[in-house]
Amino acid sequence: MRRWAHRTHLAGLLVFAASACGTEGKRPAPAGAVTVTDDLGRVVTLATPAHRIVSLSPAATELVFALGAGARLVGRTTWCDYPPAALAVPSVGDGLSPNIEAVVARRPDLVLVYRSPLDQAATAQLAGLGIPAVVLEQDRLEQVGRAARVVGVLAGRERAGDSLAAALAALVARPLPPARVRVAFVVWDTPPVVIGGGSYLDQLATLAGATNVFHDVGAASASVGLETIATRDPDVIAVPRDTARGEVIPPAFIRRPEWQAIRAIRARRLVYLRGSIFSWPGPRAEQAADQLRQLLAEAGR
Repeated sequence: MRRWAHRTHLAGLLVFAASACGTEGKRPAPAGAVTVTDDLGRVVTLATPAHRIVSLSPAATELVFALGAGARLVGRTTWCDYPPAALAVPSVGDGLSPNIEAVVARRPDLVLVYRSPLDQAATAQLAGLGIPAVVLEQDRLEQVGRAARVVGVLAGRERAGDSLAAALAALVARPLPPARVRVAFVVWDTPPVVIGGGSYLDQLATLAGATNVFHDVGAASASVGLETIATRDPDVIAVPRDTARGEVIPPAFIRRPEWQAIRAIRARRLVYLRGSIFSWPGPRAEQAADQLRQLLAEAGR
């Protein structure tokens, strides 16, 4: 979850407007302009659909390709590795607290920013340079559905955005399987950090017929004590791994004496969530839920 300095001026390719500003003195949007409201409540208007997009989050990068606008992506983060075609796009470095010079060097007419306190300064800097930056929440499937509509409009792929949003809404709304497994997602060990109810993995657990034992934690993640994990007594411990292929090396913490207080650790009932399919919400969510269901079933045998 760890995810970048010469100014280059971009001449009047787009019109940027924030909702906090008044309308007095504004020029009417030109014919063919597209307008959206981002997840900070700011109104962003482009004179024409974007043709040079920089994405500062892996979820947004996958979304751009899913909308059929991958050819318009001119910059991505180091962590954007799906679809494979994204690797051919030049990297601008990290997506949190990004290197503005690297972003601007790609001459974007639209930047897609993940909503985070770490990106507030970058969003303001881009606005000051006249480069529209759309801030998107991308922690849960409902938010990705909304992002699909927003990016679809801005990229001139509105119909594709509506279609993807509808598919994600249908996935979230479908009847849920009975919860048969209690799982804890451990994403860090010192101190222990678990996934809460505000996250994509929590949604995947529900779709896979499992219960996240930390669902009551409203945040996407939280630091907890080992005794708390032991008290909640999950049937299975799920551990994200970066490796999509090849052998997965078990985390060192499962051998530490203090972690043996957790029944699932003692019994070695662990599943490893391999690759980016589990890392962020998006079009592969149904496939991810199916994989998680299978992994949990195998761990419980």
